[in-house]
Amino acid sequence: MSSVTVTPGRLEGTLTPPPSKSAAHRAILGAALCKGISTISPIALSDDITATLEAIRSLGAVATLKGDTLIVDGSHTFSRRDVTIDCMESGSTLRFLIPVAAAGGVSAEFVGRGRLPERPIGIYLDCLPPCGIQCTTQGGLPLHIQGKLQPGVFSLPGDVSSQFITGLLYALPLLEEESRIVLTTPLQSAGYVDMTIHTLAQFGIAVEQLPDGYRIPGGQQYQPGNIQVEADWSQAAFFLAAGALGGDITLEGLLPLSAQGDREAAHLFTRYGALVSWSQGKLSCRSKFLCRQEIDASDIPDLVPILAVTAALASGETRISGAARLRIKESDRLATTQALITALGGYCRQFHDGLVIRGIPALSGGQVDGAGDHRIVMAAAIAALRASSPVTILGAEAVNKSYPAFFEDFKALGGQIQFNP
Repeated sequence: MSSVTVTPGRLEGTLTPPPSKSAAHRAILGAALCKGISTISPIALSDDITATLEAIRSLGAVATLKGDTLIVDGSHTFSRRDVTIDCMESGSTLRFLIPVAAAGGVSAEFVGRGRLPERPIGIYLDCLPPCGIQCTTQGGLPLHIQGKLQPGVFSLPGDVSSQFITGLLYALPLLEEESRIVLTTPLQSAGYVDMTIHTLAQFGIAVEQLPDGYRIPGGQQYQPGNIQVEADWSQAAFFLAAGALGGDITLEGLLPLSAQGDREAAHLFTRYGALVSWSQGKLSCRSKFLCRQEIDASDIPDLVPILAVTAALASGETRISGAARLRIKESDRLATTQALITALGGYCRQFHDGLVIRGIPALSGGQVDGAGDHRIVMAAAIAALRASSPVTILGAEAVNKSYPAFFEDFKALGGQIQFNP
């Protein structure tokens, strides 16, 4: 699958979004740190989840997938002392595993592909060496670490990526004595850190939240368990948009009070004017007249592409701000979202940390460059539903990074897709 052509139309029906990628990463890593066997279900293999699975195997954990249940035995994690960890294109895998490998005293070389070698890791280069870790890099990947992480005070900004905080929260309980994380700037994407703390609690790990960060007692032991992975709000948002833009979609398996920050999608599509409602644990979204809104994306950066596509077909001018971190994702996601909308005849301009989108009644057909970015490809497919002629999306295989079954689910809801060689 190098490209797909989507015919304009309407999606209708009931769907269960895939298991949360963010929750699955965290559950897999927690299970790998247990001296025993844990089960995690359901698991849907994507490129990013595969990267984390291979990473824990590199450290010595045993992970076996049976159907959609993952069985992880962490009894021999850290048994390998000199390893190479291929993070593929997964920022979560990279940033979670660096301090964890350091806590295990593992000499590790981290490598990756796509834009991952260019994505920031400087926070670790600042805070790990004072606590016993030698870091060797030319500024990105490959990164080689050596030494045994020591307890201490880890100062880092809260507005770059919550993944750095999560990595430390997993690693520091393994150390002999107490450590602290001190945030030097306000925390963004707080929902992801909340998810981390919730998952750690499921493995018996205690974290105390402080006004300026976190206190992590040392000498803790991860306890094996059976972990259920909730449905993914980030992926659900694409189909909520399909409902808002003319369809009638019902989603199962989502938790209204999820720790996922992207649960905000239900509220945001309501603010756009869509008919969004819960009934018997199911979330439905139907179209209505859509209007502009102001969106602070600081805590929901992954939603920006699909929120922008929705804005392109809503009345008035929508402004999305607080999204500067999107410039260092799989693509410069502010630039590629703008390119997607303008390629289809819409109006969108970017500024340093966001987008301004002026809505029009319908987009045109044509061709969109997926930019090697799964969220741009999926957003383009939803945009195509409200185009005046078919839309061809280049690089459609990028969905494999997070949601390999996206186009299958799209078709199951009535979408018309042609897969091109």
